Amino acid sequence: MGFIEELRWRGMIQDIMPGTEEQLNKEMTTGYIGFDPTARSLHIGNLATIMVLKQFQMAGHKPLALVGGATGMVGDPSGKSAERNFLSEETLLENQEGIKKQLERFLDFNCGENSAEIVNNYDWFKDISFLQFLREAGKYLTVNYMSSKDSVKRRIETGISFTEFSYQLIQGYDYYHLYKTRGVKLQMGGSDQWGNITTGTELIRRKEGENADYSAYALTTPLLTKADGTKFGKSEGGNVWLDPELTSPYQFYQFWINQNDADLPRLMRVYCCFLSKEQIEAIEAEHAQAPHLRVAQKALAKEVTTMVHGADAYEKAVQASEVLFGKSTVEALKNLDEQTFKEVFEGVPQTKVQKSDLTNESNLLELISVLSNGEVYPSKTEARKALQANAVSVNKTKIQDDKLPVNDIELLHGKYILLGKGKKNHIIELV
Repeated sequence: MGFIEELRWRGMIQDIMPGTEEQLNKEMTTGYIGFDPTARSLHIGNLATIMVLKQFQMAGHKPLALVGGATGMVGDPSGKSAERNFLSEETLLENQEGIKKQLERFLDFNCGENSAEIVNNYDWFKDISFLQFLREAGKYLTVNYMSSKDSVKRRIETGISFTEFSYQLIQGYDYYHLYKTRGVKLQMGGSDQWGNITTGTELIRRKEGENADYSAYALTTPLLTKADGTKFGKSEGGNVWLDPELTSPYQFYQFWINQNDADLPRLMRVYCCFLSKEQIEAIEAEHAQAPHLRVAQKALAKEVTTMVHGADAYEKAVQASEVLFGKSTVEALKNLDEQTFKEVFEGVPQTKVQKSDLTNESNLLELISVLSNGEVYPSKTEARKALQANAVSVNKTKIQDDKLPVNDIELLHGKYILLGKGKKNHIIELV
């Protein structure tokens, strides 16, 4: 399939300017998507847009990823009900570097003629004076035209600063600059960017002249929503980030594995860009035969986690999940790093026991009743009954010996004991 045909099948076209498909079928085309450095990391909402760039490159075209060092200083009003807070230049620079490194994971920068490139609009805006910009761009677009854009209209009643009002003009000039200097003929983005993108095509048309032989096109993807109509892309804790320090590979994997069946067809098509139509439909058919096996969730989680964090991180996330649901080995539990261990057992009851309260004679029975102040078992009698019934495990190993010395228990990360109480878990931390 060609690029547009592929996007259509994947449900990833919202708006498309007439002539775009013909241009892409005619020749290798250079296109771009912009990413403003509003945070130090991109999130999975951005990842959906990155997948468009990846599909674009896989179809034989040349992708540019624009990091908005200049536009990030202004703030895009699209989809916002209030003025953004300005970020410091130091923060913006840090964010730009973080985003560049992430983009390099997904695009091929060494594949010949259609190798990807990263550009930064600060590189050309830093040399343009305010008066020059008014002459270069402001002259060609009326206030009436700019006010007609949805991103501006929604804010007119509540108030919009000149700074954010001018954002679309700055983004439009980006397109013009890349059109003139890099031969860019297509800008893509999310559906909320249609007004900003078409401002660029209009600026090019007006500056190049009505009768000029110019080609500047636009394409946007729909807002990604769940089956119930709510916006996709956030967990209970907020954004799901691509930076492992902000969203760990285990949390990232869990986000995908917990998706509802109704959302899977859409998510598979958007995020599994390396899987073909036939492969995705085969996964969906297998899933339909036995939904309880969660075949599609596992395939989705594997594809996206591996793509973002690598195969090793994916394998560790799977092992961590098996630890939580009781299917793992003792060795898998011991191999969890402390951060992942805490994430896996987040929400599990925890009891702190003072090491100073332990003696050389302290045993398991005392630990899970008296020394833990009855938080694990309320009395020695109940603790002993549970042990005799083989209902207690220590670090994934069943224990019946109530006289097992605490000193003989191998602590996880030097301080944790994972107790299994039937099907429930409890953690004791020695402090």
